[in-house]
Amino acid sequence: MLTNQEVAEDLVKKYGADVFDFEDPFDLLTLSTTREQIVPMLGYLKAHASFQITFLTDITGVHYPDSPGQEFCVVYHAHSWVHNFRVRIKVFLAEADLHIPTAIPVHACANWMERETFDFFGIIFDGHPKLIRILNMEDMDYHPMRKQYPLEDGTRQDKVDALFGR
Repeated sequence: MLTNQEVAEDLVKKYGADVFDFEDPFDLLTLSTTREQIVPMLGYLKAHASFQITFLTDITGVHYPDSPGQEFCVVYHAHSWVHNFRVRIKVFLAEADLHIPTAIPVHACANWMERETFDFFGIIFDGHPKLIRILNMEDMDYHPMRKQYPLEDGTRQDKVDALFGR
């Protein structure tokens, strides 16, 4: 049976200081790495003879507007069917430099996931063959999952605070 400890120790031995912030919430191995190491790491986990973490489950983004220099996070979830083992890998990016290499050379399924992450967060996947919006209209000039917009429309006249217990 594959353990979080075994995979974490192997990644530290292979990548050294380029892997950090290890956690295991709900027994899910979670770690962070750099944008330069994410694609090689995904390839390493996929090709590893005993880990066999071959399935890229998801790629998404998270916006942390109150974290200077780490405003955006690209999150990768990968899975080993053989061991029923999951790993979450995070890469933090500064708002001023939202570029990260595409994972398509390692996992072809990354294509649509990267397009969705670009569409909703504006993260640019360098080397992607067709990085265009996938769910929203092409002429949108914003990325809707960024926490840059008010939660309520201040111009609405039909919302009286008293009706909502405020």
